[in-house]
Amino acid sequence: MVLMTATLRDVTEQGLVYAPGVWDGLTAKLAEQAGFSALCASGFAVSAALGLPDAELYTMTENLQAVRTIGEASSLPLVADIDTGYGNAVNAARTAGRFAAAGVQGVFMEDQLSPKKCPICVGEPVDLISIEEASGKVRAVRDSLPDHVLMIARTDSRGDDAIRRATAYVDAGADMIMPVTKTFETADEWARCHDQVGVPLMATLTASTWTEREFTPEVLQQIGVRLALLPTQVLMAATGAAREALRRLAGGEAPADVSADALQHHEFIDLIGFPEVEAAQRKYLPADAKV
Repeated sequence: MVLMTATLRDVTEQGLVYAPGVWDGLTAKLAEQAGFSALCASGFAVSAALGLPDAELYTMTENLQAVRTIGEASSLPLVADIDTGYGNAVNAARTAGRFAAAGVQGVFMEDQLSPKKCPICVGEPVDLISIEEASGKVRAVRDSLPDHVLMIARTDSRGDDAIRRATAYVDAGADMIMPVTKTFETADEWARCHDQVGVPLMATLTASTWTEREFTPEVLQQIGVRLALLPTQVLMAATGAAREALRRLAGGEAPADVSADALQHHEFIDLIGFPEVEAAQRKYLPADAKV
């Protein structure tokens, strides 16, 4: 894990923070170099990188390995998606503890019945565990985390029930509440949730959703959001570019023509850190070493 420059709690207390969804070391480096101040290990993106839909098909260990890789590549504070905690309250506490030991600065956990469903990928309301069970899981996770690590409770409920659940989760120790894009239909409802729960909110500005379109920085601040995730924008952009390059290559287009429209080799080797490795080799290896 690269040494952290600040905790997630620190940066969110200073104001609104955007965190792009990343899934490996390369995307973590790109986000840091772009100037972001925090990262999100997006479960949607981690799952997609394994060739799987976001339906809790991967294991806790697979998710944890992705988080460790991201943390080793970047010094930015990282918030991680731990899905449903991969079991009951005791399982969730162990999951959160493992992620905290890996260096994450925040975790978010949902109140869905496991295995979870991505709410933007299914039409019907998702199945939730009881408010009592969900509150117990929030309490167990909060108790398993160091004080500086944020416990963010996500609810996939809607309307008034979502506010009841959010209030209970705060009582159980949640530092932030995360409504999903289908939880409320207007920014005013988000503001009402913030007023009633008394803690900051985290929003997901998922690509092609109403929150992405309508939640400007001004709106986010007005409704009490301190952490705004961009969970799928980078994934969609990278997938689109890769699919187009592969289509052109498979169609017989000259590789040099495809490469001409992409990041150039010298830019990539600088980005990925070859100059730093070469400097270390010159510093530490014998002059005649073959590397």
